[in-house]
Amino acid sequence: VQLQASGGGLVQAGGSLRLSCAASGIIFSFNTMAWYRQAPGKQRELVASLSSGGSGNYADSVKERFTISRDNAKKTVYLQMNSLKPEDTAVYYCNSISMRYSWGQGTLVTVSS
Repeated sequence: VQLQASGGGLVQAGGSLRLSCAASGIIFSFNTMAWYRQAPGKQRELVASLSSGGSGNYADSVKERFTISRDNAKKTVYLQMNSLKPEDTAVYYCNSISMRYSWGQGTLVTVSS
């Protein structure tokens, strides 16, 4: 199993980024996929989740700013992040909603003020 997140980087507050996470070794379409993040000194938290054919669910802190989507044929889940804030700075990971798979390396998002 491999979950490879990419697309992070340094962006100014108010900017946008699109993260991607490619999965291999899993039956992707069966899983509700999710994005998590871990800021320095904080616990990992759930950001957004999306089942196949369902609608996205979001943490209150990112509602109206982030959009989760998926492409089952590509076994990839995406996170479009708009109106980024410094408090969004974290390493972002994807996993199933039940966190059943080993964590990948994640992708670092840094938002400067």
